[in-house]
Amino acid sequence: MIEAEVLVESKNWKKIIQNPKQRIKKILKRLPHPYKFPNQKVFITVLLTDNNKTKLLNKKFRKKNKPTDILSFPFLDKKTLKKNSKYTKFYLGDIVISDGEFKKKNLNNFKNGFIKIFIHGFLHLLHFQHKSDKDYEVMNLVEHEIFKRVKG
Repeated sequence: MIEAEVLVESKNWKKIIQNPKQRIKKILKRLPHPYKFPNQKVFITVLLTDNNKTKLLNKKFRKKNKPTDILSFPFLDKKTLKKNSKYTKFYLGDIVISDGEFKKKNLNNFKNGFIKIFIHGFLHLLHFQHKSDKDYEVMNLVEHEIFKRVKG
């Protein structure tokens, strides 16, 4: 089971997504079985913020001086994450989503866009990447499959 601490730093989020904390809880509940971490208690933090904050974080951690829609900060490296499958309780990492960049990319459908972006960030916590074409294809396929299940 995954529990999320959701911090809403930008007031704009409440205009974009009605009750964002509840929305994230619902997404986590609907994740396919292997992504729910059955028989474990897993924690994540989600920060819903603005372009200024993601620009600062993007510059500091990725050396890119521009805002971005989403950032993910896995707490565990890939090897340790696999080992943690034996533990009953652990911290997975942080997801940061920007209201401004999100709105630009999801003008037509905030609800589905929010589900997609959250899944994308969540998969990065699990060390999915999209640096190479092959990695992109794998991550995109997994995102699409999870989205179909979560969207219902």
